[in-house]
Formats: sequence, structure tokens, C-alpha cells
Amino acid sequence: MKRPLQYLALVVYVVFLGFPLVWLLSTSLKTPREMASTDPSWIPADPTFANFIDAFGEQDLIGAAFRSLVVALFSALLTVALALPAAYVMARHRGLASRVATGWVLVSQVFPFILIIIPLFMVLRNLELTNTLTGLVLVHVTFTLPFALWMLQGYVRAVPRELEEAASVDGAGRVRSIVSVVAPLLAPGVVATLLFSFISSWNEFLFALVVLRDPDVMTLPLTLARFTGPEGVARLGPLAAASLMATIPSLIFFAIIQRRLKSGLMAGAVKG
Repeated sequence: MKRPLQYLALVVYVVFLGFPLVWLLSTSLKTPREMASTDPSWIPADPTFANFIDAFGEQDLIGAAFRSLVVALFSALLTVALALPAAYVMARHRGLASRVATGWVLVSQVFPFILIIIPLFMVLRNLELTNTLTGLVLVHVTFTLPFALWMLQGYVRAVPRELEEAASVDGAGRVRSIVSVVAPLLAPGVVATLLFSFISSWNEFLFALVVLRDPDVMTLPLTLARFTGPEGVARLGPLAAASLMATIPSLIFFAIIQRRLKSGLMAGAVKG
């Protein structure tokens, strides 16, 4: 009886997660008249790809997707590069400074991020980084770094200190013990942090709206917001088609990195 309930819960969960994507696909294939109907249907009566043609014809979706990809990748890599060594030090050396730093990381998550938009914009303006992808990358790193640091600390603490001590007894130095013993066990945490940082940067809209002004440097979320009619009303057909296309890169990235996450978990279980 327990297993059927588990399968039922899994099916309900998958349906709950997949409903927006299925409805988005259905909307992207409908004609304007069918979308305006008071009797909505799951399956379009007269499927059309005109919305996809209009979406690519009205906005530079490919260029915007490429810019979003560059920003998301650099933001994720830079976030992990900064958070990983700091998380190791904070997790292994539990002194006063480490506890204060950890507390500050947690406190920084309490304040709404909208409070730091104006200070960040002023800093970027003084550095002449407004309306640039470099400035947006720095903003996204600032946005994701505290949570990434907190998350990686948990993974570092889960690695027994005795493993490093055993490697030291065998003659390995600090650097080699970290690289050969600790780093492989941290692979799941690094992959999870990369995934979190990538998706957060890929979907981020508010900071990009403040930093970027030129349409030629706008990321994909900003480009999607430009699908409006003459009266400022969203054009649902092209918007649904463009939004559906915008989900594909993140799904591909997750599918690729998911295998590494699973293999890292298995390796960690065996080596632990």
C-alpha cells in the first residue's frame, strides 16, 4: 500500500510541475481567436506556428538568449570560484571571525534585495559598468554569492575531517589533501551550486531591468517583456512561444548537469 501511494504522490508532483509548461505549449500553438475564447481548451483546435514566427521576427531572441547564456555561465562560475574556498575556510576554522561571517551571510538574506538596487546602481555607474553585461554579472554574483556560500559550507562540513587527517598521515600536504580527498566529495555541492547560480541568473529580471538600458545588450527576460501590443497589452501568442523557447536552454543545462550531480553523489557515498 505504501508504494502505490508514493507513486501517486510522484505523479501528482510531476503533473503539478508540468502543468505550466504544457499550458504554455498549448497557448503558443493557438490562434488569437482561440486564445480569446471563453471556453479554453488543452488541445488547440487549429494548431499554428505563426506565434513562433512572429516571436523570432519581432525580437532578437537568439541574441538575447546568447547574452543570457554568457551572463549566467560567467555568474555561476565566478560565484562558485569565490564561494568554494571561503566556504572551506569558514567550515574548517570555526573561530570568532568565521562565526561572525556566517552570521552576516544569514543576516544579508533577511533584507529585501530591492533595498540594494540603488547602491549597486551607483557603484556600477561610478565604475562605468552600467548598461554592460560585465556589470550585470557582478550584480548577479553579489545576488547569489551569500546563499552559495551558505550552501557550500554544509557540504564541506559533511566531509569528515578525519579523511584529511588520514591523508596528512600518509604524507599528503594540505593542498593535495584538499584536491585529492575533499574536492571529489564536494562535487555534488559544487554542481548544485552551479545549477542554482545559473538558473537564478538566467531567470533574473529586476536587476537586469535596472542595469541594462540598450536593447542590444538586454538579456532574455527583458526581451520577453517587450512583447506588447500598441496599448501596452501583452501579446500572449508570441510571448508564450518565446517563453517556451526560453525554457529550453535551462532544461538542457539541467539535463546535462544532472548526470554529474548523480555521479558525484554516488562517488561521495563510496569514498565516504
